[in-house]
Amino acid sequence: MTLIKWLIPCGLAIVLFSCGERRQEKNADLSASTRDSAATRGTETANNFAAVDVSPMDMSYFPVDYPKIRMTSSSEPPPLLRVVYSRPHLQGRRLFPDILKHGEPWRLGANEATELTVYKDLKIESATVKAGRYTLYCIPQLSRWTIVLNSNTDTWGLKQDSTLDVHRFDIPISTGNPSLEYFTLVFEKTAKGADLVIAWDDVIGRLPFLTGQNK
Repeated sequence: MTLIKWLIPCGLAIVLFSCGERRQEKNADLSASTRDSAATRGTETANNFAAVDVSPMDMSYFPVDYPKIRMTSSSEPPPLLRVVYSRPHLQGRRLFPDILKHGEPWRLGANEATELTVYKDLKIESATVKAGRYTLYCIPQLSRWTIVLNSNTDTWGLKQDSTLDVHRFDIPISTGNPSLEYFTLVFEKTAKGADLVIAWDDVIGRLPFLTGQNK
């Protein structure tokens, strides 16, 4: 009986110790599984074909939302204007002086050169802009920006040959507007045509197109 009394507590202790070890192993397995799951999620969200760009590409049409309009009307005439550009964002910076410097050329976007398509001859101020594709860039000054239409298309960044500049236009800019995180190019209709609105941080500029069409 004495031996049995002694063996019972010992056996119970062994069982408890074994259970504790199994719990620790199980917890370790769960931790490893959690880590593996997180790693797997990171792998699943990676894109092996093309990395997700921090400056997404976007486009704007005039008439505004032209592709949607065309879906509802088979007789809709061709668009007048389109701009394709990549949209950098502030990421805690200010446009001036952190990103741009006055007097230094800028590509009006990021990545590939910003491209303007003019579908038929239009006017900006008194100049006729022929139908075609152009690269857009600008030279920002304190109270005005020089907007440049250049014929060197399908390029990356700002590698423009100024001898290929087709038109240059000075536009006034306003500051102190509500800040925009992402750089934005969008067309807005006017009484005489459309403005290409150029907006980022608290700065807004407008390049006026005379289209003869108010849609």
